[in-house]
Amino acid sequence: MTDSGFQLKGSVVTTILLEIRSFSLEGIVTQLEQKIAQVPNFFNQAPIIIDLSKMKRGIRIEEFEALIRAISTLGLSVIGWRCDPEALPVWHAQVSIALLPASKARAINMAPVSSAEVSPDVVVKTVVEEKRVPQATKIITKPIRSGQQVYAEGDLIVLTQVSAGAEVLADGNIHVYGALRGRALAGVKGDTEARIFCKSIEAELVSIAGNFMLSDALQKIVWKDSAQVYLTDEQLEVVPL
Repeated sequence: MTDSGFQLKGSVVTTILLEIRSFSLEGIVTQLEQKIAQVPNFFNQAPIIIDLSKMKRGIRIEEFEALIRAISTLGLSVIGWRCDPEALPVWHAQVSIALLPASKARAINMAPVSSAEVSPDVVVKTVVEEKRVPQATKIITKPIRSGQQVYAEGDLIVLTQVSAGAEVLADGNIHVYGALRGRALAGVKGDTEARIFCKSIEAELVSIAGNFMLSDALQKIVWKDSAQVYLTDEQLEVVPL
């Protein structure tokens, strides 16, 4: 008998990875607040995984629980944590959130490219968990609305617009024949030759193979005009078309 009341499906999930290198609750909260202020819609209620695998020292359960509470207060949802199996804390079974295995997903460094300094204590990344469905170029004919996410295993072509708060991801190139107001991540599996093309660049975030740029930086280069984004020597280039 087949139960038609529900279906189980794979999906593409962009999850934030908080990589702790040394523990300072105040410092971590301050840096998270700064990053959230840059792209608040991206972080609002976003799922987050705490990674302790690069901790320089052990962490007490009281510190870990305080960190979870602080992150939740900032509007993020802690869905799990990771740790080096050889340094698993004795208290690991007492934690209510899931202990997750290491992931092979593509991690995207969220340190702003415009920053001169990056604290070594904590690194914030996005992790793209990929659904592998054999597919070449994907063509979208309708506007991608806020809150929607579209992923293509090859190139992605959007014939209309990408709204603010929407997200488009592709293993290859991304073409938007309208306004790009949301987030566009091309080359998510590490293809440094991938590019983003759009008729009007108004994006919250653009990324090529993990290297990204936010809207405040884009506005100083090309804004509300046709543009392409590509990678040169691990630096994003944004030029008019």
